[in-house]
Amino acid sequence: MPNHKHLTLDDRSYIHSSLNAGQSFRWIAQHLDKDPSTISKEIRSHRLPLRATPYGRIPNNCIHKTNCNVSGLCGDPKCDHDLCRRCKKCNTICSNYQEERCHILLKAPYVCNGCEQLNKCVLTKYVYRAATADKSYRTSLVSSREGLSYTEDELAYMSECLAPLVKKKQSIHHICVSQADKIICSERTIYKLIGQGVLSIRNIDLPRKVRYRPRQQSKLFKVDKKCRVGRTYDDFQAYIQENPDTPIVQMDSVEGKKGGKVLLTIYFSQSDLMLIYLRDRNTSQSVIDIFNALDENLGRESFCRLFPIILTDNGSEFSNPHAIEYDIFGNQRTRLFYCNPSSPYQKPEIERNHEYIRMVLPKGTSFDSLTQNDVNVLACHMNSLIRKKLNDRSPITAFSFFHGEMVLNKLSLHAILPGDVTLTPALLKHLKDQR
Repeated sequence: MPNHKHLTLDDRSYIHSSLNAGQSFRWIAQHLDKDPSTISKEIRSHRLPLRATPYGRIPNNCIHKTNCNVSGLCGDPKCDHDLCRRCKKCNTICSNYQEERCHILLKAPYVCNGCEQLNKCVLTKYVYRAATADKSYRTSLVSSREGLSYTEDELAYMSECLAPLVKKKQSIHHICVSQADKIICSERTIYKLIGQGVLSIRNIDLPRKVRYRPRQQSKLFKVDKKCRVGRTYDDFQAYIQENPDTPIVQMDSVEGKKGGKVLLTIYFSQSDLMLIYLRDRNTSQSVIDIFNALDENLGRESFCRLFPIILTDNGSEFSNPHAIEYDIFGNQRTRLFYCNPSSPYQKPEIERNHEYIRMVLPKGTSFDSLTQNDVNVLACHMNSLIRKKLNDRSPITAFSFFHGEMVLNKLSLHAILPGDVTLTPALLKHLKDQR
């Protein structure tokens, strides 16, 4: 047996070519001097979905497509399809759509490499590619050795244990020794968590630590280290190319003072409307709570229509995509994709819309004194500003045209008279004076 335990690029290239030739896992394992289960795990971990549709075939992979006689779903009088199952839009607009899955993918070899029907099949396909698999493996290897992987509940528990004692001016070392049966991590890890801002304690709360310069830059906290797998910007572009009529929703955060309250912004590219939500902490759970509340308030049908896909950046507050995409029962309600790192130009509309927020809340302004009602007023004034790109209409007017007045009311938005629109710090100062 060889000394190395990890598969190399040459090994993966051999697996790729062997799968294309229709060889079994046992045959591949014998030639690589590995266990067949190793080959099986490698393929299942790194197989990729292939969304290409064969030329000339209708991309309908619904289980009802053979016997379905539904027509007129799109409501387009110019549509020349007598049955909706013969239209490429069928799968995206039909409420009875259920994806048909290939039974071959449920057992070895779990991929379509070497399948004779690969260039004819319209079902979702999976393939194994050596170069992509090796790149994914290298990325996972690096990410597994950096950052911290505590859950939101574990962080909340540690904050609950530490905060009261730190307020009594007890040192972290004292707490770790005296509360050894309650603390779930080492003293050094606690200092790292405090430095990364994921606990309710701050460096300013530690009298001795604020005297020292930071020795190295803290690494970004990630809850889900594999959150970008299948959700990269390339995956986003491939999805849009396959579904060109899908409206895009962009999402981002706007910070005030470090460690204080944060804004979550949600931008609808179709109508130029932006939602703003105030969060006490810049955590992934705070984002998840907002989407759960939106799902409950709007209803599943309206939520899915408003949020078909979401494009966001790589902030740690968005690092638990599964909880955003799925409800607590495991039902999918949206899809989330990430921009490339340090690439704000890939979602320029929401970045440009942040300028309106900064007119009222300049950089460096603390959001701690704001309430959600204040933020709703700001959103109403922003979205009542007439835009040239909307043919001299406001985003609220455009959004109401697409989704109706009732949805606007559920989002706590209403139109402001053109002459009353205000985008200066005086807007919120007036609200504070009233309180």
